Amino acid sequence: QVQLVESGGGSVQAGGSLRLSCVASGFTFRSYEMKWVRQAPGKGPEWVARISFNGDETFYADSVKGRFTVSRDNAKNTLYLQMNALKTDDTGTYWCARSSSGDRGKGTQVIVSS
Repeated sequence: QVQLVESGGGSVQAGGSLRLSCVASGFTFRSYEMKWVRQAPGKGPEWVARISFNGDETFYADSVKGRFTVSRDNAKNTLYLQMNALKTDDTGTYWCARSSSGDRGKGTQVIVSS
């Protein structure tokens, strides 16, 4: 079955960086657009970034544009999110998902302190 497993979250001070990873299995990863979504405490989910099946196109929410970079390695069935210049507002649970379905991982927590 479809599995998406995130890692790389943690606690960091504002201005710091983290790199999230998402390992996919159970489907043909290279054929699907993928996305990152986050949810801050007490708020609804927020789409963060998405990447085309071959990595040629990327799109970002305005709140992370210029600071976050989404990428993928189809040979490793892995999706990445490089997060730089982190802000306290970036705190939340981050998960990866297939754009075309409801499949998603359980998420990894990111805590940014001032």
